[in-house]
Amino acid sequence: MLETLAGHLDALAAIAPTWGLVLVFVFMAVESSFIPFPSEVVMIPAGFLAARGELGLAPAAALVAAILVGILGSLLGAFVNYYLALWVGKPFLLKYGKWFFVKPEPLNRACEVFNRYGAATTFVCRLIPVIRQLISIPAGISRMPLGSFALFTGLGAGIWSAILALVGFWLGRTAGDITYLELVQQGKAAAAHNLPWVILGAVAFVACHLVLTRLVLRKRHAAED
Repeated sequence: MLETLAGHLDALAAIAPTWGLVLVFVFMAVESSFIPFPSEVVMIPAGFLAARGELGLAPAAALVAAILVGILGSLLGAFVNYYLALWVGKPFLLKYGKWFFVKPEPLNRACEVFNRYGAATTFVCRLIPVIRQLISIPAGISRMPLGSFALFTGLGAGIWSAILALVGFWLGRTAGDITYLELVQQGKAAAAHNLPWVILGAVAFVACHLVLTRLVLRKRHAAED
């Protein structure tokens, strides 16, 4: 799939100065929904085009705009999954999810992770391939508060979008002539190399959040008693 999609990037790059940010929003919304679509094909080229001044803005402004638009698109796709799960429920998805690219095994795994570790998994799991899109489904099934869902999803999607865009931006500054397939392959490898450290940092963030939340709740209960 990666090779096929990368082959169409030349045509899309030609309209990037006018429609680039719109395309980033649309494709990141698709990527974040139940439709399988690699975000590397979107955000790495977006960072690359931003670095070369081909997104209609100055390089730094284009990079920031691409990341923000990528986050908004990711949130839209995540809310599609959230409300789909809220509406149809888990039994329906287990039985008919294959028609929506939602297979039972990954869905069960996402639900298991969510039920075991709580709402903050919507943040960490946005950085993990395969489960990245599906983690919004158990959030919808469990009726996770929308504010928390949007916050954690936005944080996770923001970090992932920023990593890919920055990798693309760096390649745009340092690489010479390069095909879009080579760009995506090199950018994906660079992002994957540093991903374990990013996930570790995300887990540490969640652990601190949980500890602080429990301390606040204990103090509140103590004050009430």
